[in-house]
This record gives sequence, C-alpha cells and structure tokens, in this order.
Amino acid sequence: MNTPTLYVVATPIGNLQDMSPRAVETLQQVDLIAAEDTRHSAPLMQHFAITTPMMAVHDHNERQRSEAIVERLQQGQSIALISDAGTPLISDPGYHLVTAVREAGFRVVPIAGPSALIAALSVAGVATDKFTFMGFLPAKSSHRCQVLESIMANTHTHIFYESPHRIVDSVADMLKVFGPERHLVIARELTKTFETVNSGRIDDMQAWLLADSNQQRGEFVLMVAGASEPEAEAMDAETDKLLQALLEELPIKKAAALAAKLTPHKKKALYDRALQLQGKDVPR
Repeated sequence: MNTPTLYVVATPIGNLQDMSPRAVETLQQVDLIAAEDTRHSAPLMQHFAITTPMMAVHDHNERQRSEAIVERLQQGQSIALISDAGTPLISDPGYHLVTAVREAGFRVVPIAGPSALIAALSVAGVATDKFTFMGFLPAKSSHRCQVLESIMANTHTHIFYESPHRIVDSVADMLKVFGPERHLVIARELTKTFETVNSGRIDDMQAWLLADSNQQRGEFVLMVAGASEPEAEAMDAETDKLLQALLEELPIKKAAALAAKLTPHKKKALYDRALQLQGKDVPR
C-alpha cells in the first residue's frame, strides 16, 4: 500500500465468517482504521488479529476528523474506513470523509462485502428491478406518515431500516398510509442466530409482530411492495382510426410514437396494434 488511499471496508452485519480475506488483509496493512465506534469494533479486530491503530470517526466529529485524515494521506499514509457493521455510508457515517478525500485528490477504494439492505432484498421475494432505499424513517409519527404518503403511489419497492423501539409504530403507520393489503417483508437480525424473514399483508405482519414480543427485537429491514402499475386502457375504435390515418403517412415506428403522445396507450402496445392493422405478425 505504497499509494496513499482511503479504503472503504465492509464488515460483517452479524456472522463473522462473512468477513472477506481482502477486508482482513486491508485492515492489517493500512496505517490507521477510522472506525464509527472503536469499542464496538475492538472485538472484530481481536478476532482477526488486526492490531492497526483505530481512530473514532462518527456523526459528531466526522467533519473535523476528515481534515486530520486528509493530512495523513498527504503524509503518504493509507487509511481504512469501517462502520459498526456492514458497508460504510449506507445509513452510517462516512459521506463527509469520502467527499473530502476525493476533493483532495486521493483515491477511494471500496472493499466490498456485507450490506443489510442487499442481503434482505435478495431473499425477500419482492421486485428487485427497481427499488429505493430510504434509510431510517423519521422518529415522529406525523413526519413518518408524511414520508410514506409521498411514496405511496410509486410502483417500485421501498426499503427502510428500523430499530427495535420503533418497529411496531412504523408498521402501524404503514398500515395507516398504505392500507392493509400492501405487501410487506420484515427481515430481522440478518446473518445472526435469530435471523427471521417474514412477509405478507401489512395487517397480517402487524398482527405477527404484536403476537410475539421476541419478533420486535434486533435490527430490521422493511421492504414495502410498490403500488400496482395502472392498467392500460383497452384499445378502442378511435385509436385504431388514428393509427390507420398515421400509417398512411408514416412508418410504423413513427406512427406508434406519435399515437403514444396523443392517446393514453404505451408506444409498444400501439406498435403491436399497428402491425396487426397492417396484417403483420406481432413479435413475441
């Protein structure tokens, strides 16, 4: 590690076997580890025989410590950034530090590894082609409901982190805003002894939580299914008439594109209908 670099190192979210050999090697070889909580990270360092000095870098001192870390990089040192668990910056400190280091012209290298939101999403059985990670919801119910109301019509999956002392209240607000039928997945204590992933209607998930206080403990990832896609309106005679008129003057692709601007139908559906009107096969 001759080139001064900031390494952003992911650490286990529970199971220590998820620590990658590259992460261990990096933490052993850097000059300093910037840790969210040095006391919390000490057992991890001890387990992997990592004796590198640590410096606390957390929400309350990150801006000040960023200056000191940039100075160390200017002196030729290499530094690793870790959070208490998982990938730094994902609802954890590190944004200001990474920004400062990049602005100072130094390399920032990811040492990939565990992330609670990706681990949860991979086993949830909800749509993963489009999703939004929202971090932690606001602590106050009124603010929490405002956030939920602002996304209730979105059609992609929404992912939240939640703490044990707010899990019941957050699910109650989801029920209030989204209604009982929206699909909810609750992932709890991922990679740990009492790992649990349960899913169903929001009202059923609320009943499950309230029925067993043990399920209200630990760290949570909540995944809410998006709203249903609006159904396309059926193709009508007027649309056919418009398409036929456009096809007399334009190629199929351009006719479909123009019809999409003049009707509520999607361009692909109009393109397929135009093919049918011309007696051509619709591709499958």
